[in-house]
Amino acid sequence: MKTPFKHIPPNIPPLLDPDFKPPILTNHFFQEELSKSQHAVPLVLGLERLNGHLARFEIQVYPDQHPNANTNLEYVERILKFLLWQKGGWRVYVGGPSSIGEYIKNCYSPSGKRQFDYHFMGEDVYEKQFTVVVCDPEDVPTESESSKPLGRHLQGCRIGFDLGASDRKVSAVINGEAVFSEEVEWEPRTHSDPEYHYHEIMSAIQKAAQKMPALDAVGGSAAGIYINNRMRVASLFRGIPKSDYHKARNLFLRIQQEIGVPLEIVNDGDVTALAGSMSLEDNAVLGIAMGSSEAGGYVNQEGNITGWLNELAFAPVDYNPNAPVDEWSGDRGVGSMYFSQECIFRLAPFVDIKIPAELSKASQLECVQDKLESGHSGAQKIWQTIGTYLGYSIAHYSDFYKLKHVLILGRCTSGVGGKYIIENANQVLDTEFPDLAKRINIQLPDEKSRRVGQAIAAASLPEL
Repeated sequence: MKTPFKHIPPNIPPLLDPDFKPPILTNHFFQEELSKSQHAVPLVLGLERLNGHLARFEIQVYPDQHPNANTNLEYVERILKFLLWQKGGWRVYVGGPSSIGEYIKNCYSPSGKRQFDYHFMGEDVYEKQFTVVVCDPEDVPTESESSKPLGRHLQGCRIGFDLGASDRKVSAVINGEAVFSEEVEWEPRTHSDPEYHYHEIMSAIQKAAQKMPALDAVGGSAAGIYINNRMRVASLFRGIPKSDYHKARNLFLRIQQEIGVPLEIVNDGDVTALAGSMSLEDNAVLGIAMGSSEAGGYVNQEGNITGWLNELAFAPVDYNPNAPVDEWSGDRGVGSMYFSQECIFRLAPFVDIKIPAELSKASQLECVQDKLESGHSGAQKIWQTIGTYLGYSIAHYSDFYKLKHVLILGRCTSGVGGKYIIENANQVLDTEFPDLAKRINIQLPDEKSRRVGQAIAAASLPEL
């Protein structure tokens, strides 16, 4: 008889989700039981990106012949899933018991249950065939990581923009001071013609440019993966057919050529982390933007970005077997369903809040936020639930990142909602993880920075 993989419930269950199973508790329980068995063997995961960069993650598991060996499979798969979306990789080394490697190889295959990740990481992001190498721990290559500075260039007349799935923001910035900011609703995911995206972005840039005596540089942030100003994969362009996708890939190169000044665009999560690092004047910052989805970014202890993906929208934060399914990736319990407007829409029916279907996504969110601002107790429970999710997830993230600060912003944190999220996240850390509570500060910027702070930080990206 197989031993079931045990999911550990939290001591502070989310108000609207009593079946929530935080990965941090389950993973640590697995390691504790493994240690008691005195049969632990090493497992090394290696994730290779481009240009020879490779990340390693070392854990312990049961040997193949142990009665609990089957519990290795789900445990390792969920950790690898997190690492893939944190760090990225087109080739994965699984150095350890062969049953684990073969299971991972089957999951991450063209017809496996992680076929989305197989195609996404291989063809879409790194333009290579995704490969799983089953090997011994000592055959996993040595780690090869690097980092580089990001932004912090404030001199001159600059424009920063932030492209979300529900709204686009733009700021005109002169020597580090915002002289104009605007937030406009748009629907990028529903448009199949990339000219729509081009005209919307150019319109924002041109309007901001009119507010300054000159234009020296343009920086942008957007959900998705961008390499050398080329879009690799982004939900904003999901509506564009593959026959026109090359136009979307080169959209920002076209804009740069037309405006004639330096332009740089990066993942919105990295700009969130940059904004936090700049405002806090400190490093080791994880940025989490809660908007149409969850965006993640990280500034390391040296104040640099790492070249990792930090696409936490697809990283697991709930091990409940019946957790909600992300409609794009097809996976359960990933961040996009917990730290976004989709989470708010998912929880609203539990507190009898009806959201008019005819409204845009941005207006639907505002509808629920209006109830929150008016003191609706059900709406308060939604944001308190998100805060509990966040507390356990920050503890989970700390197993993968070195953290001093977690900065949260985005539309879902506007108004009093951000306060409820912070309060409940801190309650979890104080109660369940007091050591983490002492060394990790959860930061919430002021209202203006929450809504347009990314656009202002984005303006600092290009170097003149």
